[in-house]
Amino acid sequence: METTNTIIIIDLEATCWKGTIPEGQVSEIIEIGICLLDRELGTISKNMGILIKPERSTVSKFCTELTTITQDMLDKDGITFSEACEFIRTEYNGHQNTWASYGQYDLNMLTKQSKYRGIEYPLGKQHINVKTLFSETKGLRKKVGMKGALGILGIPLEGTHHRGVDDARNIAKILDWTLQNK
Repeated sequence: METTNTIIIIDLEATCWKGTIPEGQVSEIIEIGICLLDRELGTISKNMGILIKPERSTVSKFCTELTTITQDMLDKDGITFSEACEFIRTEYNGHQNTWASYGQYDLNMLTKQSKYRGIEYPLGKQHINVKTLFSETKGLRKKVGMKGALGILGIPLEGTHHRGVDDARNIAKILDWTLQNK
């Protein structure tokens, strides 16, 4: 059941390459890391990684080294982007809740891929850019990455960096601190 105290945290992983993108391929979402943050209690729930089968690209060796996600994992356990969007709408009340990500990339990528595929955008209009909010709250002159923000706060990085399932939970911790210290 959604409440106004619930914020959806999203962290995307996408196909990537070292250097130029191979001809005929495009960067597309291969994992949606997601969890819920109760802004009053600071609790994190429903944390998972939704693996998505790419349609116009394959996972490169570089991408696997960065994310630990393999093409085989996606072939076996991945669902379509459309199915993932429907899951977010129904299981996370995507349209009703405010959502957050670390930076603008996730918002831009979700918007672009939804539009390209002709799929209903799975989230609401209210988006929190945690990277900007954290920098403003801390009074930083220069924005820092997620790992840097955790370091500043003395919060250990939990899980594997560049895995959406783990990064979403880590971002939730940064957002919780930021909301408590605004």
